[in-house]
Amino acid sequence: MLRFRILLIVLVLPGVSGCFGLREWRENGFKLGPNYKRPVVPVAPDWIDSSDPSIVHDRCAQAAWWRVFNDPMLEQLILTAYQQNLSLRTAGLRVLEARTQRRIAAGNLFPQSQQFFGQYARNQLSTEAANVFAFPGFARVFDDWQTGFDLSWEVDVWGRLRRSIESADAAIDAEVETYDDILVTLIGDVAASYIELRGFDERLRLAENNVEIQQGSLDIAQARFDQGRTASLDVEQAKTNLAETRALIPALQEGRRVTLNRLAVLLGMTPYRLEPLLAARGILPDAPEQAVVGIPADLLRRRPDVRNAERIIAQQSAQIGIAEADLYPQFGINGEIKLNSQSFNDLFDTSSTAGFVAPGFRWNILNYGRLVNNIRVQELRFQQSIVNYENVVLDAHREVEDAMVQFLRSKERTAELRKSAEAASKSVDLVRIQYTEGATDFGRVFVLEANLVRAQDNLIAAQADIAIALTRVYKALGGGWQLRCDVPYRGRHAVEVVSTLPIEPSSPAPQPADNEVIPLPVPATTEQ
Repeated sequence: MLRFRILLIVLVLPGVSGCFGLREWRENGFKLGPNYKRPVVPVAPDWIDSSDPSIVHDRCAQAAWWRVFNDPMLEQLILTAYQQNLSLRTAGLRVLEARTQRRIAAGNLFPQSQQFFGQYARNQLSTEAANVFAFPGFARVFDDWQTGFDLSWEVDVWGRLRRSIESADAAIDAEVETYDDILVTLIGDVAASYIELRGFDERLRLAENNVEIQQGSLDIAQARFDQGRTASLDVEQAKTNLAETRALIPALQEGRRVTLNRLAVLLGMTPYRLEPLLAARGILPDAPEQAVVGIPADLLRRRPDVRNAERIIAQQSAQIGIAEADLYPQFGINGEIKLNSQSFNDLFDTSSTAGFVAPGFRWNILNYGRLVNNIRVQELRFQQSIVNYENVVLDAHREVEDAMVQFLRSKERTAELRKSAEAASKSVDLVRIQYTEGATDFGRVFVLEANLVRAQDNLIAAQADIAIALTRVYKALGGGWQLRCDVPYRGRHAVEVVSTLPIEPSSPAPQPADNEVIPLPVPATTEQ
């Protein structure tokens, strides 16, 4: 029987080696499966609007891009969101989980099973089972004391365990990139929400100014009607404009409150605690005239979601080697050393020592193609991850192009709206003088004042769109994750970084182990 098994091994092993290659095993550092190399993806040589004067090429674009708005409050809001956002905390905990999973994988390189045991048994043998009492002095009832240590160790001949560690390393990197991606999105959302909030402030201010202007027009129309110089139609038209403009104010207040509530969630606090801090109206941040960008190829190193997709490929690549190792025999060592005695007093004598060492192997031979098909499954998943990586790169490219065209066209639109608003303001000043002097009827005042309200509101909305589009440009470029390298994560001490913003007392920060810190260092990736 033993000869048959040896013959079977000799016959089967070359066939398996022919499919998956022991030469590859030797060349890959005695590990089955491919050694990972970063796949090459096509990227455009430049952006569509790269020749526009508003687009500045700089491969060292600002990581802290929100500082181009020169708004200290925005800076504080972003720092507070970094310290307190709950989604970011969850991502940080997932990084710690991945680190722990990696330690488990590394621990499997050592004896996988190690047990210290102890046992006492009181035994009584049956007189009917066998003639065990034919020997003089043989006791039917006896004690059995045991204590010792046993282990089971699979030797990593084919690299299965080492590939598991490689996969776990890539999983850590992927979680770090997920953390960075959430941070980039968070910073962009905070900046956009803050700009939208200040846009509502400016629109409210202009609406209230127009209420005062239209109230003055109503007073003039009422006075002229009282003097019998005009019909009541002028008064009713003035009331119509005034009521419509007043009705705009509650709608803007509602939009402001909704925006503030969204901003509060991003900051990890209740709107009730954030509202007093931002109750005072502020100025809409001015967007710079130019956006600083690099080249499309920079997305591969800047955008965390692109790096995440690449790390997933590396993680899946290691799974191929793990699956291939199942085709080969697993070599291991089982052993036990113990003390065994019928009397506890004699248990620790050297004569009570017993044990064994049992090297051996196990080999799944009749697997009905399951192992080979599992390798194919892992290879197909590997190909899927490559295609997904290419798709993420393309989508990243699209997001940058979309944000750029929004930024550029918003600037053009705002320039025209500014001319319209200035002309509407001058028209209202002139027509009010003419109406006061009786040189025109109130119909022209009615139309021009309504146009002024609409033109000014559209202008402020367009100015906010420029700034929001710029935040989308930098978000699409992947800027902002570098914040975790500059500002230490200090949990409950975040208030020391942003002293003006309170931390929710009911939301304690996660506390990593003494040797673990969030945010994490920039992960190393395998270069091609």
